[in-house]
Amino acid sequence: MATTKKTAAKSTAKKPAAASKITVKSMTLPLDTILAGNCIDLMNSLPEGSVDMIFADPPYNLQLSGELHRPDNSRVDGVDDAWDQFSSFKDYDAFTVAWLKAARRILKPDGALWVIGSYHNIFRVGSALQDIGYWILNDVIWRKANPMPNFKGKRFTNAHETLIWCAKDAKGRPTFNYEAMKAFNDDLQMRSDWFIPICSGNERLKDDAGEKTHPTQKPEALLTRVMMASTKPGDVVLDPFFGTGTTGAVAKQFGRHFIGLEQDIGYIAAAKKRIAAVKPISDEEILKITSKREEARIPFGTLLERGLIRPGQALFDHRKRFSAKVKADASIIAPTPLGQCTGSIHKVGAEVQGAPACNGWAFWHYEPKKGGVLQPIDILRQQIRAETGAVIN
Repeated sequence: MATTKKTAAKSTAKKPAAASKITVKSMTLPLDTILAGNCIDLMNSLPEGSVDMIFADPPYNLQLSGELHRPDNSRVDGVDDAWDQFSSFKDYDAFTVAWLKAARRILKPDGALWVIGSYHNIFRVGSALQDIGYWILNDVIWRKANPMPNFKGKRFTNAHETLIWCAKDAKGRPTFNYEAMKAFNDDLQMRSDWFIPICSGNERLKDDAGEKTHPTQKPEALLTRVMMASTKPGDVVLDPFFGTGTTGAVAKQFGRHFIGLEQDIGYIAAAKKRIAAVKPISDEEILKITSKREEARIPFGTLLERGLIRPGQALFDHRKRFSAKVKADASIIAPTPLGQCTGSIHKVGAEVQGAPACNGWAFWHYEPKKGGVLQPIDILRQQIRAETGAVIN
């Protein structure tokens, strides 16, 4: 929903030609396209339940009352554009509810919405999200590695922004690439505080005069993490406040489709030029994200049938604190403080640890050869999957 002090939005602006299309419920969904106009009107014109993810960077309603200067009296290039100005909180709330309702209508049942904001607006947006029926999954703190200082020295340096990730409703099950995010983070669970620099250097788009094309351009690193966490290749990602096209650039690179909504013709021109220069990753195998939940179930007994594990073979935890023996029926038996326990690899793994649950595939290890390095039995399961190409259809 953008106008600028340089160029006013025109309702008569022509729509750029669509690069590709998908037909949803007898309606054509424009893909890899920037649609010019009011974001609420444009979303209301799109097919219901057609979008996999929405990333929204709405006006923050910063309520700036005057110019801000550095200690050397140089002017700070803040956000004073008309599109960020609202006459009251009531008007801002009405705008927020309108675009959130339009966004919710076009989300698929298992679609997701990400919205980013600062302390000026994010709490009002969060309240509206819950009132409308969205189901909040996480709030994520974007810690800026290089935030703008607080020049007046009267407040803390504002060094973060907040993202809210939510499902369409409480029944929704949005994509979450847990294993990919864990690998992304050196095999540690991805936390909800992300340390990422603000957009600067060559990534920051500038006009012919050397000034920033857009005052609130987001870094591609932030959109990359959002997209890799909650979309799959081929998914449709819509950005109702497209600006200079960070969402589109990242989507194109990583094999997602985008739909950008923007009413400022200057931003549209900059975004089109930027996205045209992006080279997409074309190797489908490189783009593929496979969740463990999507992998076919391989029972422990299959390892015995294939001769990869033998009846009577010993299993251990990785430190050899606990041991068990494999029975012919694919159960295992292990000593516990209360006597012997027999059952599945998961049940017995939990019993020997005194834990409520256990992933036996990760807990139990075997010796490939006597005195050799212990290996998790999950390696054998993955070997079978690789040989058979077993995945859930």
